[in-house]
Amino acid sequence: MAPLNTTKQGRIAEDAAYRYLQQQGLRLLERNFRSPVGEIDLIMKDGDIIVFIEVRYRSSNQVTSAQETIDYRKCRRIIKAGNHYLQKHRLCNMALCRFDVVVLLQGLNADAIEWIRNAFET
Repeated sequence: MAPLNTTKQGRIAEDAAYRYLQQQGLRLLERNFRSPVGEIDLIMKDGDIIVFIEVRYRSSNQVTSAQETIDYRKCRRIIKAGNHYLQKHRLCNMALCRFDVVVLLQGLNADAIEWIRNAFET
């Protein structure tokens, strides 16, 4: 069986993360939000909180962890894209939000999912 390309792998990881977060009670607002400053994989609501979610997939044979691949520049882009979303929807002054990371490890099943709430500060 041929290995999956990174785009297909990313889509599978996002689907798994979405299903997992939905089971945890989050509600989808938008998927693959694109702005001039960056992209956000999932935007969901956790109660009254808007959650901007970066999804990462890593196989067990990779040297760096998924969390380590989110450097300062990537954090800044996600934060700027989140701010763009809030401005676009006129939510800047009234919305509580946070930035989470969902890491999927090798198996792409619920047992291999790590949900890091408030992964980086704004």
